[in-house]
Amino acid sequence: MRIGFGFDAHAFDDMEKPLVLGGETVHTRRGVHAVSDGDVVAHAAADALLGAAALGDLGTFYASSDPQWMGAHSMSAILGDVARRVGDAGWETGNIDITIIVESVQISPHREAIRNNLAEVLGVDLDRISVKATTTDGLGFLGREQGVAATAIVMLVAR
Repeated sequence: MRIGFGFDAHAFDDMEKPLVLGGETVHTRRGVHAVSDGDVVAHAAADALLGAAALGDLGTFYASSDPQWMGAHSMSAILGDVARRVGDAGWETGNIDITIIVESVQISPHREAIRNNLAEVLGVDLDRISVKATTTDGLGFLGREQGVAATAIVMLVAR
Protein backbone atom coordinates (compact mmCIF):
# COMPACT_ATOMS: atom_id res chain seq x y z
CA MET A 1 0.00 0.00 0.00
CA ARG A 2 1.01 3.59 -0.56
CA ILE A 3 -0.40 6.90 0.65
CA GLY A 4 -0.40 10.16 -1.33
CA PHE A 5 -1.41 13.75 -0.59
CA GLY A 6 -2.47 16.41 -3.07
CA PHE A 7 -3.39 20.09 -2.86
CA ASP A 8 -4.59 22.64 -5.37
CA ALA A 9 -5.93 26.19 -5.21
CA HIS A 10 -7.17 28.69 -7.75
CA ALA A 11 -8.04 32.35 -7.43
CA PHE A 12 -11.56 33.48 -8.12
CA ASP A 13 -11.99 35.66 -11.16
CA ASP A 14 -14.97 37.54 -12.50
CA MET A 15 -16.31 34.62 -14.51
CA GLU A 16 -13.21 33.99 -16.59
CA LYS A 17 -14.13 30.32 -16.30
CA PRO A 18 -17.01 28.77 -14.37
CA LEU A 19 -16.29 27.04 -11.07
CA VAL A 20 -15.83 23.33 -11.76
CA LEU A 21 -15.43 20.90 -8.85
CA GLY A 22 -14.94 17.20 -9.52
CA GLY A 23 -16.31 17.60 -13.02
CA GLU A 24 -19.44 19.43 -11.85
CA THR A 25 -20.08 23.03 -12.87
CA VAL A 26 -21.13 24.89 -9.73
CA HIS A 27 -23.12 28.00 -10.53
CA THR A 28 -21.70 30.89 -8.55
CA ARG A 29 -21.24 34.59 -9.05
CA ARG A 30 -17.50 34.07 -9.60
CA GLY A 31 -15.39 31.78 -11.73
CA VAL A 32 -11.73 30.81 -11.48
CA HIS A 33 -8.51 31.92 -13.07
CA ALA A 34 -6.79 28.86 -14.56
CA VAL A 35 -5.12 27.43 -17.65
CA SER A 36 -7.30 24.30 -17.68
CA ASP A 37 -10.85 24.33 -16.35
CA GLY A 38 -9.35 24.96 -12.90
CA ASP A 39 -10.97 21.92 -11.25
CA VAL A 40 -9.18 21.91 -7.88
CA VAL A 41 -10.76 18.56 -6.93
CA ALA A 42 -9.41 16.80 -10.03
CA HIS A 43 -6.01 18.48 -9.65
CA ALA A 44 -5.63 17.60 -5.96
CA ALA A 45 -6.74 14.00 -6.63
CA ALA A 46 -4.33 13.67 -9.56
CA ASP A 47 -1.43 15.04 -7.55
CA ALA A 48 -2.18 12.65 -4.67
CA LEU A 49 -2.28 9.68 -7.03
CA LEU A 50 0.96 10.68 -8.74
CA GLY A 51 2.67 11.17 -5.39
CA ALA A 52 1.51 7.85 -3.97
CA ALA A 53 2.79 6.04 -7.07
CA ALA A 54 6.06 8.05 -6.98
CA LEU A 55 5.47 9.24 -10.55
CA GLY A 56 6.07 12.95 -10.00
CA ASP A 57 3.59 15.79 -9.78
CA LEU A 58 1.11 17.61 -12.01
CA GLY A 59 3.82 19.86 -13.45
CA THR A 60 5.77 16.79 -14.57
CA PHE A 61 3.08 15.85 -17.09
CA TYR A 62 0.67 18.80 -17.34
CA ALA A 63 2.73 22.00 -17.15
CA SER A 64 0.59 25.13 -17.08
CA SER A 65 3.01 26.65 -19.60
CA ASP A 66 2.05 24.00 -22.19
CA PRO A 67 -0.70 25.36 -24.48
CA GLN A 68 -2.24 21.89 -24.97
CA TRP A 69 -3.78 22.23 -21.48
CA MET A 70 -5.54 25.52 -22.28
CA GLY A 71 -9.17 24.93 -21.32
CA ALA A 72 -8.61 21.19 -20.73
CA HIS A 73 -11.34 19.24 -18.95
CA SER A 74 -9.42 18.16 -15.86
CA MET A 75 -11.46 15.09 -14.99
CA SER A 76 -10.93 13.34 -18.32
CA ALA A 77 -7.76 14.90 -19.72
CA ILE A 78 -5.76 15.03 -16.49
CA LEU A 79 -7.26 12.79 -13.78
CA GLY A 80 -8.21 10.10 -16.30
CA ASP A 81 -4.68 10.10 -17.71
CA VAL A 82 -3.19 9.96 -14.20
CA ALA A 83 -5.44 7.02 -13.30
CA ARG A 84 -4.13 5.21 -16.40
CA ARG A 85 -0.50 5.99 -15.49
CA VAL A 86 -1.03 4.78 -11.92
CA GLY A 87 -2.69 1.60 -13.20
CA ASP A 88 0.16 1.00 -15.65
CA ALA A 89 2.56 1.28 -12.69
CA GLY A 90 0.69 -1.59 -10.98
CA TRP A 91 -1.54 0.34 -8.57
CA GLU A 92 -5.25 0.92 -8.05
CA THR A 93 -7.12 3.32 -5.82
CA GLY A 94 -7.97 1.80 -2.46
CA ASN A 95 -9.80 4.94 -1.38
CA ILE A 96 -9.62 8.69 -1.76
CA ASP A 97 -10.68 11.42 0.65
CA ILE A 98 -11.24 14.92 -0.77
CA THR A 99 -11.77 18.12 1.21
CA ILE A 100 -12.97 21.21 -0.66
CA ILE A 101 -12.12 24.47 1.09
CA VAL A 102 -14.34 27.37 0.06
CA GLU A 103 -16.07 30.06 2.06
CA SER A 104 -19.27 30.89 0.20
CA VAL A 105 -20.15 27.95 -2.05
CA GLN A 106 -22.49 25.21 -0.87
CA ILE A 107 -20.93 21.85 -1.73
CA SER A 108 -23.65 19.57 -0.35
CA PRO A 109 -25.94 19.87 -3.42
CA HIS A 110 -23.03 18.69 -5.60
CA ARG A 111 -21.38 16.12 -3.31
CA GLU A 112 -22.93 12.96 -4.78
CA ALA A 113 -22.33 14.04 -8.38
CA ILE A 114 -18.68 14.79 -7.55
CA ARG A 115 -18.32 11.40 -5.85
CA ASN A 116 -19.88 9.65 -8.85
CA ASN A 117 -17.63 11.49 -11.30
CA LEU A 118 -14.52 10.57 -9.31
CA ALA A 119 -15.59 6.92 -8.98
CA GLU A 120 -16.18 6.71 -12.74
CA VAL A 121 -12.86 8.29 -13.74
CA LEU A 122 -10.88 6.28 -11.19
CA GLY A 123 -12.75 3.06 -11.98
CA VAL A 124 -13.65 2.29 -8.36
CA ASP A 125 -16.80 1.71 -6.34
CA LEU A 126 -18.53 4.75 -4.90
CA ASP A 127 -17.88 3.61 -1.33
CA ARG A 128 -14.15 4.31 -1.90
CA ILE A 129 -14.77 8.03 -2.53
CA SER A 130 -15.26 10.62 0.22
CA VAL A 131 -15.96 14.29 -0.50
CA LYS A 132 -16.15 16.79 2.33
CA ALA A 133 -16.24 20.57 2.53
CA THR A 134 -15.04 23.15 5.02
CA THR A 135 -14.37 26.85 5.36
CA THR A 136 -11.54 28.76 7.00
CA ASP A 137 -13.99 30.87 9.03
CA GLY A 138 -12.86 34.05 7.32
CA LEU A 139 -9.11 33.43 7.58
CA GLY A 140 -6.67 33.89 4.69
CA PHE A 141 -7.35 34.23 0.97
CA LEU A 142 -9.94 31.46 1.11
CA GLY A 143 -11.75 33.11 4.00
CA ARG A 144 -11.75 36.43 2.17
CA GLU A 145 -13.50 34.62 -0.71
CA GLN A 146 -10.59 35.15 -3.07
CA GLY A 147 -10.36 31.53 -4.17
CA VAL A 148 -11.09 27.85 -3.75
CA ALA A 149 -8.85 24.95 -2.75
CA ALA A 150 -8.98 21.20 -2.33
CA THR A 151 -6.90 18.58 -0.60
CA ALA A 152 -6.82 14.88 -1.41
CA ILE A 153 -5.47 11.88 0.43
CA VAL A 154 -5.34 8.60 -1.45
CA MET A 155 -4.40 5.07 -0.59
CA LEU A 156 -3.14 2.95 -3.45
CA VAL A 157 -3.07 -0.83 -3.33
CA ALA A 158 -1.04 -3.14 -5.55
CA ARG A 159 -3.02 -4.72 -8.39
